Amino acid sequence: ALIAHGLSESVGKTHYRHHPSMSDEELFKKGYNRVYDTLEMESNLNYVEHVVSRTMKRMDHDQSLSSEILTRELGKTLAEEYDGAGILKSAYVKKVPVFIPAFTDSEMGLDVGTWAMGRELDQARARVKGGSDLEVLRAIHRSCPSFNPYLDLNSYASHVISAKRLGIFTIGGGVPRNWAQQVGPYIEISNSRLGLNVQPPRFQYGVRICPEPDYWGGLSGCTYQEGISWGKFIPPEEGGRFAEVLSDATVVWPLLMVGLLERVKAKRGLRT
Repeated sequence: ALIAHGLSESVGKTHYRHHPSMSDEELFKKGYNRVYDTLEMESNLNYVEHVVSRTMKRMDHDQSLSSEILTRELGKTLAEEYDGAGILKSAYVKKVPVFIPAFTDSEMGLDVGTWAMGRELDQARARVKGGSDLEVLRAIHRSCPSFNPYLDLNSYASHVISAKRLGIFTIGGGVPRNWAQQVGPYIEISNSRLGLNVQPPRFQYGVRICPEPDYWGGLSGCTYQEGISWGKFIPPEEGGRFAEVLSDATVVWPLLMVGLLERVKAKRGLRT
């Protein structure tokens, strides 16, 4: 969802601050979607759908898709057609892969779904000739885009096992956090079940910003400390270094970035 909402900013759209006096019923009638204290116009998302659809049309329709492939192609569209900054545009230019583990749980996932259904609309109407729109929709739902999440999983795992040293930076919880952490156990069980002997990767460095304590059960995966027991992280006794900051990322992250940039600037000054 964050990538999808960021995409609307990348194509020149904007978000608005929500005033608590406005009811959600009123927002719905006026075409605004509320994200906590922020508003996103439905028309923004409809425009983003046009960008996604335009990108999909120039791709090979027979290839198996993944979030890595789709975000790369969207980044290419942004780089070639839009002047604004954006995560996907920068990732494309810098050749950094972007993975969205819960891809269908996002506006982009819905855009790809409706694009694929649109290709099957005429055939669906023919199959249920004289049927209701609900019957047409059900017929279309039998046709799905060729999306393979294991392309993402294995591509990410290949990147990780190729690295000499690993670090991870996570904000909040959600599916992406544990998805990124689980590559060590993935390789470990691949060894035991397939008779292979590949060194399971473990993260040596990590920073996690999340205000939620682990006993609430909403972290989507273990804490870094707990992850040692899963073989995901190198313990401090073996050189692992990680910090878990139980605070609001909107407060801590900017401070962390300012401190990091100041350190980098100071080091560059010493070199000159």
